[in-house]
Amino acid sequence: MEENKKQLNIELPEEVADGTYSNLAFINHSPAEFVVDFIRMMPNMPKAKVKSRIILTPQHAKRFLAALADNVKKYEATFGVIEDQTPPPFPMNFSNPKAEA
Repeated sequence: MEENKKQLNIELPEEVADGTYSNLAFINHSPAEFVVDFIRMMPNMPKAKVKSRIILTPQHAKRFLAALADNVKKYEATFGVIEDQTPPPFPMNFSNPKAEA
């Protein structure tokens, strides 16, 4: 093992540690970045709020995609296949451009 290996010290502030629940995401992109809006939809509510927005470089978005795919694979190996359930249609009254999640 190299003695000069650099270590990354990551701090997780208390107010971030609880996380934010999201059950919908919109993804948009430009030549320079990917923008992911995480949204919480509530049953029978006509409005939804963006709870968090993450902006990624295209390179980081691709690395994130690979890391997420790897974690889903490990999850399914442990807990079984995640069934893909298409959510029921709901009105989309957002002013954002059409995107996929």
